[in-house]
Amino acid sequence: MKHLRTLVCSTGMALAATATFAGNPYEPYAGTTIVVNFPTTPHFNAVMKVLPEFTKETGINVEVDQLQYLKMRERQTLELTKDVGDYDLISYVVFSKADYVFADQLDNLAKYFMNPKLADPNYDANDLIDGYVANIGIVGGEKGYLPGKTGSLYGLPFGSETSILGYRKDIFEKHGLKVPETYEELLDLACKIPQLEPGMGGLSSRAASGHHATHAFLLHLAPLGGRIFDDNWNPIMNNEAGVAAATALKTIVDCGPEGSQTFGFAEAGAAFLQGKTAMFLDSTQFAGQVNDPAKSTVVGKVGWAMHPMGVRRGSETGGFGIAIPKNAQNKEAAFLLMQWLTSKHGDKLVTMAGGNPVRFSTHADPEVNAKYPYMSQFGEALKYADPNWRPIIPVWGKINADLGTTLSKVLTEDLDIQEALDGVAERTRATMEQAGYYTWQ
Repeated sequence: MKHLRTLVCSTGMALAATATFAGNPYEPYAGTTIVVNFPTTPHFNAVMKVLPEFTKETGINVEVDQLQYLKMRERQTLELTKDVGDYDLISYVVFSKADYVFADQLDNLAKYFMNPKLADPNYDANDLIDGYVANIGIVGGEKGYLPGKTGSLYGLPFGSETSILGYRKDIFEKHGLKVPETYEELLDLACKIPQLEPGMGGLSSRAASGHHATHAFLLHLAPLGGRIFDDNWNPIMNNEAGVAAATALKTIVDCGPEGSQTFGFAEAGAAFLQGKTAMFLDSTQFAGQVNDPAKSTVVGKVGWAMHPMGVRRGSETGGFGIAIPKNAQNKEAAFLLMQWLTSKHGDKLVTMAGGNPVRFSTHADPEVNAKYPYMSQFGEALKYADPNWRPIIPVWGKINADLGTTLSKVLTEDLDIQEALDGVAERTRATMEQAGYYTWQ
């Protein structure tokens, strides 16, 4: 395993020891080494830069096993089944929360937040972005994965994201175009821009077979008024809203840059960075690359706007969270790190280093906005972040793969949209039946 160890400096240890006499909550854990498992994403690369500050302030050492996401997931699948695990704190992608909690592999966080020796009274949980907490951290409420009276908190958002519209200010100004506020305007511009700028696509989107196509479909499904299931778990992705979402995706891909049908997130983003498309609708985590001259040819030319409105506003929620494994060896020290990283102080440090903030106050912070002028706009968009834009249930992986493969055929083989979605709905019903979702009906 590749471990990156952040060690406490002697000055930090001296500070920690001195603070003991003033009631230092970290003193009992000074000298402890906790092992964490993070992915190799821009957000967690930013975290690596600030971990030494945590050690300096607390005296707690942090050893990081940082892996590519899929390898991280594989490693966790092994580690979480041990009687005693190697990890004290893990990062997980939102899909995994249902799997891990269902398998009883994560600690409920209530006992930590109710412990006065551990819980910082100035943490201000109300400042955490509501949609992120609901999407990433809460399990057992409405539908099993949303907030509700039976819900519990098992993780905190960290490396979370929502959808935002990036657009070329210079192209829009050149042709007197209005930034789209509705889906009708978005789709009109997506196909109008290639006519105004020959060789340029209108909007760059994910579309590759599998989860990329599903993600892109869901991106439009929620604002256009659709869902995958109704309140009784009946598949409804093939209703009028579902057909409208798939039609919107096909329009975007047909009017997009060359090769759009095969784009994943990286390829769609690269097309925008290379000036091959005038708009990009996807995750906020992409924003950090736009003004990086090493990656972007559109530095200083990009504006940001909220995800356009269909019948309602509803931007995506996704990304990563952090949790304490049930089999962790240093749980209280791990909680202190979790709390520190997502505190107002820690969130700002990580954001200034290039990470994604999880607090409203960080998005509004003047110093943050001086460095990243788009953050206040992102904060406004987050008011509409939808934690129910996709179902986070144990069988979602199977449904996701089927939907993505089928949508790819719509995009590349002109498979009839209604026929394609009807087939997915039928197969989804069989999957849900087998999983027991209709037992009480």
